Amino acid sequence: MPELAGLGAGELGTLVGAGEITARESVEAHLERASELNGALNAITDLQGDRARELASEADRRLRTQVPRALEGVPVTVKSSIAARGFKHECGSELRLGEAATQDAAVVRSLRQAGAIVIGTTNVPEFLMAYETDNAIYGRTNSPFDRSVTPGGSSGGCSAAVASGMSAASFGSDGGGSVRVPAHFCGLYGFKPSPGFIPRSGHWPGVAGPSVMLAGVGPLARTAADLAMLVHITARPDQGEITSLPVWEPAMPTAGESREMRVGWFDHAWDTPVTRETRQAVRLAARSLAERGFRVERVDLKGLERTPEIWWLMFGVCLKTLIQSSIPADYRLHRLAHDAMASDAEEAQTSYEELLQGWVVRDMLRMKLAEHMRRHQLLLCPVASIPAFRHGERRWNVDGQVVEYPGAFVYSQVFNVLGVPAATVPVTRTDGGLPIGVQLAGPPFQDMLVMDAVRELAAALGQP
Repeated sequence: MPELAGLGAGELGTLVGAGEITARESVEAHLERASELNGALNAITDLQGDRARELASEADRRLRTQVPRALEGVPVTVKSSIAARGFKHECGSELRLGEAATQDAAVVRSLRQAGAIVIGTTNVPEFLMAYETDNAIYGRTNSPFDRSVTPGGSSGGCSAAVASGMSAASFGSDGGGSVRVPAHFCGLYGFKPSPGFIPRSGHWPGVAGPSVMLAGVGPLARTAADLAMLVHITARPDQGEITSLPVWEPAMPTAGESREMRVGWFDHAWDTPVTRETRQAVRLAARSLAERGFRVERVDLKGLERTPEIWWLMFGVCLKTLIQSSIPADYRLHRLAHDAMASDAEEAQTSYEELLQGWVVRDMLRMKLAEHMRRHQLLLCPVASIPAFRHGERRWNVDGQVVEYPGAFVYSQVFNVLGVPAATVPVTRTDGGLPIGVQLAGPPFQDMLVMDAVRELAAALGQP
């Protein structure tokens, strides 16, 4: 039974629906894996095994008379910033210690309607402000590939849970790579949708101000097919979020439809080098897409040079101001949060005019990207400068140049401030065995075409 814990969500759902295994067996396999590994990895912070078993037994009884659903009996986790009724909803902060959700977030509701069973919520850095996962309540989360390195952040508990087989899939949130970077670090598929494509209602902190453009809620999965299915299941309008798209149902594209899109690839931008193995992964992905029939060209994203600066203004400065204004004056955030935010001096020096001009520049950058995407509808690039790093590391020597935290993740950050869908696709491993992924981004609201391109790249690489 434990081997079930290595299967993808779609395959598990199919097996349960066909009666080849029971929902109870599916859940028990993942709970068994969690009992073996969660103590060392510290990925799932509110694991509710008995509740999951009850729901699995209910599913098995229902299947005697009803048609199975796509995720029937599939055990999933969600980030603790996403409300799941009855589960802790603390977001890694002592200010919310013991807080539990009284209702489901929109994405959790969609997952349950598709038959998924939420088995737990996962660890995060406080207020989600870090590319690694640690907090004062539960401590540090470790990578299943090497416990001396991080599985990423802020959805690091999600990535560690899925990569280790404790859950078949997970949902996290992403304001600067917080789904895509953990997926890259843990050899998974991960996705940040267009703003409003997947509803963000039920997320804490609430999505408002800069987060309306920056933040997305999206899945981490073991296969490209799972990623596309999870996006399709959860891309629904929701009245609880004013930025949610109106009533619609995005169609799954015809297989191979994305081959009509021209791909522009790059492995160096924004004065930020990437490791040799990362460059090799991007070039392997470019060759693989070309062999699959895509028109692939190297590109230089001229006119987008200020994008990292604007992301930092919106994320590092503005979000810091909002967070600090919402906490008691005598409360000090976890040290990881301070590493990912502007200093007090930088915050104080940011003027009203700079903020206003930054808002205008952001929209001009989005228009510039739209110009590039008229020729290259898909962009292929690194997820980050580096693979998974050791806990607490803050600078790296890459090709003789020092890359510092959080600038090593600029390749993900830019797509948040530009408001376009972007996905991580696992490609290869470092010499030391750590995963390396690449990133595919597409035009706003062409999320399902990006999903098709992800599946095409996975097929070209010989992956599911």
